[in-house]
Amino acid sequence: MIFKTPTTHFFTCGSAEGDTQFNSFDGALLAAKIGNANLVKLRAIIPPKSKLVEPLELPLGALVPVTYAAITSDLPGEIVSAGIAAAYPTDEEKSGFIMKYSARGHKEDIEAIVRRMAEESLKTRGLDVKEIRSISVQHKVENIGTALAAVILWDEA
Repeated sequence: MIFKTPTTHFFTCGSAEGDTQFNSFDGALLAAKIGNANLVKLRAIIPPKSKLVEPLELPLGALVPVTYAAITSDLPGEIVSAGIAAAYPTDEEKSGFIMKYSARGHKEDIEAIVRRMAEESLKTRGLDVKEIRSISVQHKVENIGTALAAVILWDEA
């Protein structure tokens, strides 16, 4: 097994400009302080009893489980936003669920949408919602811009 089941998680976001789409995306990762890790994109499940923590400094080159939303645009003046939300069930023996969304538009609208998506993910599973946490970021494109929001799963041991 490459990964242990994560015991903690945290939210982060960032945005950036770049000379290319990839450089813009890389800049957004750096702004979110996760750009120097090897990100392993996951389905959006928070393990039962995972503890929400403040963003951690990740070891350089570490394999890091992540769920993220990102959007890149090359239309100057366009507003792009990314949001991510986690719904936590009242039963702490059950998993939490993360939803992600990115689109053209303002972060408040994107965050409202992704929060509704997270709430629906628990209701679909017949679980009561204890809490919903979310984060969003927006970026006004100058040349090539990216907005990115993420939840990092990590093992504090």
